[in-house]
This record gives sequence, C-alpha cells and structure tokens, in this order.
Amino acid sequence: MDLQFCLRLAIPTWVFSFMSTLIVIIQLCVSKFCGSGVIDHYYCDLTPLLEHSCADVSLVKTQIFLFSIPIAVFPFVFIIVTYIHIVVAILRIPSAIGKQKAFSTCGSHLAVVCTYYLTLITIYVIPKSDQDFNLNKFLSLLYTVVTPLCNAVIYTLKNKEIWNILKNLYQKGFPRFYN
Repeated sequence: MDLQFCLRLAIPTWVFSFMSTLIVIIQLCVSKFCGSGVIDHYYCDLTPLLEHSCADVSLVKTQIFLFSIPIAVFPFVFIIVTYIHIVVAILRIPSAIGKQKAFSTCGSHLAVVCTYYLTLITIYVIPKSDQDFNLNKFLSLLYTVVTPLCNAVIYTLKNKEIWNILKNLYQKGFPRFYN
C-alpha cells in the first residue's frame, strides 16, 4: 500500500465526512432555538441540541441518519467482515497456543471496536423515542470515555514492561500515599 493509494482512500473519506457535517452544521446555524438554553447532557451533543429547536428538524434528523450510514455503519460492517476472515485464518493455525494468542489479541480489539461502533450506531442511526434520553447520555459516555479508556487499559496490559513493573510493585508492596 503506497502513499498514493492511501491518499486515494483517505481524501474522499475526509471530504465526505467534512461536507456531511458542514451541511448539518449550516442548517443548525440558521435554525431558531427556544427554551432555557440549558442542554441536559454532559456535553453539547447533537440529539439534545435538536430537542431545543423551535423549528421542524425532521430534515436534519433524516440527513443525520443518511450521513451516519456511510460514516458509521459501512466501516463497522467492513471491520466485521475483516474479522471474519481473520477468524478463519486463525482457525487454520495448527497449534493451540498460536490460536490462543491470536484470539487474545483480536478479541480485545474487536470488543472495543464493537462497543464504539454499536453505541454510535444506536445513537445516530437507530430511530429514537423521547423516553430514552438517559440511555442516550449513557451511550454517549460509552463511546466518548469508556472506549478510549478500554483501549488504553487493553494495550497497556499487553505490554510486558508494564507487567514487570506491576509485578515488582506487588512484590515490594505498593507505596502508600496516605497516612
């Protein structure tokens, strides 16, 4: 995979993502909002913002749905298909230890990817009712905080140097930072 092929993949993706987001942002900028101006969420997410609009936002919601499919669903499906091929290749490994190592590496990555994409798809693609606002907050927390945290923990715990440091700390007794 050379630089030119990478650019042919990356540039259209960047342009489409930027343009689809820009279209929605422009429509939100010309919309009228009413109410207290306080968004009941832990950050200014799109769905709670749309709840404060005085105008009809059905067109914006339709655009978000349509743009979310190529941005979230297609990459997720591609990753799942890729992992199916990886699992088939792993099953061809003759040794049980080799299979275990491969599944260990792929399993943790796939768990984080599924958590991230499934929460995004649930928030932005699947139609919602008014009763699931707290679920929306929880799912937003999953993909903005929990997924990056899991990535850090998973890849840190796979590092042998970190394990050696933790083992040394355990053997020496963890330092006490309290009285």
